[in-house]
Amino acid sequence: MIDRLLAHNLLPEFCKFCLAGTVGFVADAGSLQLLVNAGGLNPYLSRLFSYLFAATITWWLNRRFTFAACNGVCWQGQWLRYLAVNAAGGGVNYGIYALAVFLSGFVRHHLYLGVAAGSVVGLAVNFTASRLLVFRRGRDSESGDWKSKRQE
Repeated sequence: MIDRLLAHNLLPEFCKFCLAGTVGFVADAGSLQLLVNAGGLNPYLSRLFSYLFAATITWWLNRRFTFAACNGVCWQGQWLRYLAVNAAGGGVNYGIYALAVFLSGFVRHHLYLGVAAGSVVGLAVNFTASRLLVFRRGRDSESGDWKSKRQE
């Protein structure tokens, strides 16, 4: 797998994506704990809010640093596309989290473990989807279609 990443020059992007994801994880787990402990919300509803908060942070970091060549794209449309495209990875992420919270009293007391499990599982899905469908390099000005990096 690493050979494929190096061959397509994806390793730097993947590493930056992982760093953005780490920041997102801290934002997700921290805001989740705050909503549950200070806000009194249940851990399932709280996770929906914490995920949206973290997804917004990771979108911004990926826009600015990981896929910086895509900075000129309208941010509102790109943010919505990021949320929509990463919904599959987000669904897997949430499903793993909810299952871990449901099955483990230890995870219920340490919610960040459930967030971590979900994050790891959703990583590959979200990187691939983000790279191919959200942060494509360049745009065809006449048709408005996105061009892949290979077409440039």
